[in-house]
Amino acid sequence: MAKLLGRSTYRMENHPTILSSSAVGGGMERDGPLGSCFDYTDHSGMFGEDSWEKAENKMQQLALKQALHKASLQQEDLNILFAGDLLNQCTGSSYALRQFMVPFLGLYGACSTMSESLLMASVFVDSGLADRAGAITSSHFCSAERQYRFPLEYGSQRPQTAQWTATAAGAVLVGRGELHESGRRIEVVHACAGVIEDPGITDANNMGAAMAPAAACLLKRYFIESGTQPKNYDRIFTGDLGQVGSDLLYQLLERSHIKIDDRHDDCGLLLYDRQQQDVHAGGSGCGCSAAVLAGHILPSMMMGKYRNVILAATGALLSPTMVQQGDTIPGISHLVHLRLVDGKEGAH
Repeated sequence: MAKLLGRSTYRMENHPTILSSSAVGGGMERDGPLGSCFDYTDHSGMFGEDSWEKAENKMQQLALKQALHKASLQQEDLNILFAGDLLNQCTGSSYALRQFMVPFLGLYGACSTMSESLLMASVFVDSGLADRAGAITSSHFCSAERQYRFPLEYGSQRPQTAQWTATAAGAVLVGRGELHESGRRIEVVHACAGVIEDPGITDANNMGAAMAPAAACLLKRYFIESGTQPKNYDRIFTGDLGQVGSDLLYQLLERSHIKIDDRHDDCGLLLYDRQQQDVHAGGSGCGCSAAVLAGHILPSMMMGKYRNVILAATGALLSPTMVQQGDTIPGISHLVHLRLVDGKEGAH
């Protein structure tokens, strides 16, 4: 069972392992630098449906079905699903997953939901509460803009701090210490739950600044509680701070004499080409870090490109109602440490 280190870092004791992953995206995502990493894309972003919300449901369904197929599993083989999205009542997840008849726990961590769901799936498997668990999340540019900012028909101009909500979904399945056919496996070694940080941001088009303090707080605490340093990791991925948030993250960490810019990537900066695509400060949305993790990070690890990776997905806990009442936009970040293990290797 997971061992608590410090306040909220969990060290996995029973080798919860990534069984498979799948990424689904829209046209913008297919046209970006990671376009070839997606298992399924739809240029229109509608996925054969007649509404944006239904299209988001379809993305989660496709991602989960493909992840099950890759792992040679049936839906009955899953003990539990952890899933969430950006929509009210977690519509993207609850409506998508109702057909699978798998025990379901809905989550909301805004754009940090991929790390949050993977953390929960790993803890359940590590503790013996589940043999196999799924972590899934999604976002859709059109449904998110309508809910959080303005209807697309309004044609509002976006400032340079704005980020593009990804039309994407990612699914990751976690099981018990099973080796890939290559003789390798990716284990979840540590997980760390974040605390809510509120830097006082009120601009719904400046999510990077709202999330960066939460990421800085999480990383500082994780390094202390795990007894590790940035140099122990090949890459540290945040998601999705974009350019504004990434620059602010470096400044905040430097105050504590922590330097990560030589090994840091942000999912919001990896998913799109900012020179060729009109995404301003980068990508965002639950599906951004989910798709980058499922389609790029995990496959890169299995190929041996990385052995030790941190994913610290970040979320802006934006409530349009609260902002209209003059309140601020808090941020949150959750973290998982992934490690590539050869079959002959032993415990952590």
